[in-house]
Amino acid sequence: MAEQNGSTRKGPGRGAILKILALLLFIVAAVYSVQFTQLREYFTQETLVAFLEDIGWWAPAVFSLLYAIGVCLFVPGTLLAGVGAALFGPYVGFVFVWIGAMLGASTAFFIGRTLGREFAASLIGDRLKKYDEAIERNGFATVLYLRLIYFPFTPMNFGMGLTRVRFWDYFFGTAFGIVVGTFIFTFFIGTLRDVWLSGEWSGLLSWQVFLSVVLFAFSLYLPRLVKKIKGENGAQE
Repeated sequence: MAEQNGSTRKGPGRGAILKILALLLFIVAAVYSVQFTQLREYFTQETLVAFLEDIGWWAPAVFSLLYAIGVCLFVPGTLLAGVGAALFGPYVGFVFVWIGAMLGASTAFFIGRTLGREFAASLIGDRLKKYDEAIERNGFATVLYLRLIYFPFTPMNFGMGLTRVRFWDYFFGTAFGIVVGTFIFTFFIGTLRDVWLSGEWSGLLSWQVFLSVVLFAFSLYLPRLVKKIKGENGAQE
């Protein structure tokens, strides 16, 4: 039947099926453990801040590692980024949040690639092959675009591992694509944190707070702007 339809794809082998089942089991276990087990108590802002404050100068490295683990376990990025901004401020916090996000994104990608790519490839027929190849050719631009429009972070990390996108295209597309949103969010939270710690509530009227609010509002509009620009470029072509 496959030959009559002009398709040369073969069904998934036993190894591919076992791997994809392992990937699905990992994802289900990750979500369940964070949402419905005692592990949930450790991934709260209060617990993480208290723990990181107690470990001194190790805090930045440990935070980035915890962020990476949290990404793979589907812990909300806003929670983790908020912890980083609250602990380290708007600028240093941005650096360590970005590092943690990149570590987590890379790890999740390799998990998806190792456990799911073989199965996904076996399901791709002639009709879908061109899209898979297009992602490989335009990997950087595709990843960058999806990051800029705030496509769900962790599902995309695993999902991109199932495609033919090259790792370094994925890596740099992610690295540049999350810079804007990550900086705006950490700058916003970190600036409010600085005002809180100073106790000078007049600081709420400072240019830093005003700028952080403007940038935060802009970040909400950014996905629509990117889609509009892409649509106009596509129409011109």
